[in-house]
Amino acid sequence: MSIMDKFGGFLNNAKQTSMSTMKRFTNKNFLDAVVAGCALVAAADGNISGSEKQTMVGLIENSEALKVFKTAEVIERFNHFASGFEFDPMIGKQEALKAMLKIKGNQEEAKMCVTICCTIGSADGNFDKNEQQAVRDIYNALGLSPTEFGI
Repeated sequence: MSIMDKFGGFLNNAKQTSMSTMKRFTNKNFLDAVVAGCALVAAADGNISGSEKQTMVGLIENSEALKVFKTAEVIERFNHFASGFEFDPMIGKQEALKAMLKIKGNQEEAKMCVTICCTIGSADGNFDKNEQQAVRDIYNALGLSPTEFGI
């Protein structure tokens, strides 16, 4: 089974998560973790593409877990983290991981964050090695098992 088959299976399972479970993720730490992770993955290939930004906003607007947040707030937080990568990639990564560590103790939030970040990584049609490594960095920082994500 190829890595993309495993990843596809993981994404299909994640999509089947119940709405009642997703409603638990309506806090600012979770929002920051998600947008920080999205910025980290999007910046991993050296370019935060429009498709990655559009996918993130679309996911948040359509997610029961995140649509409680105003789109303007989501964009503002994403731009905050993205600007760290523009200033210096290592500083951007450190700031993003710092924000994500606030959800480390909550396995459900951490898994949902990684799921969304994986979706961002494949948003431009190419989930490249750098983006996959960024996702690995995220799940390692959050204390999640790599076998759960097939990457």
